[in-house]
Amino acid sequence: MAIHIVRLGTPRGQGEGPRLGTVRRPPRGVPKSEFARRDFYDVWLPALSPSAELVAQALAAEDERQWKQFRRKFEAQMKAPDASHLLDALAALSHHASFAIGCYCEDETRCHRSILRELLSRRGAQIA
Repeated sequence: MAIHIVRLGTPRGQGEGPRLGTVRRPPRGVPKSEFARRDFYDVWLPALSPSAELVAQALAAEDERQWKQFRRKFEAQMKAPDASHLLDALAALSHHASFAIGCYCEDETRCHRSILRELLSRRGAQIA
């Protein structure tokens, strides 16, 4: 039982479980009926995605200082009650079920999913 942190649209790993898409927008050009079949996600969970403004800031970050600014703002966003409660729930569920959360970004180190990994770990989540 654990949370797998994945890149959406990549082949599913064995035992990964359902995928939760922590993205602001659905995949372009993919019919909703094919999201799961094409290994994007089974459930869309935009509440754990950066706001549209923060997505733009992350994509524009050219150096470590700009990335740290994004990180600080995203972590603040995840302190809002709805996001915080959702992170708590996922951390608790990770001890009883396997599932995945993910985003489209190729490089996890420059993706909000790396921050979600840390936030979930701080809450005691089982991370694969």
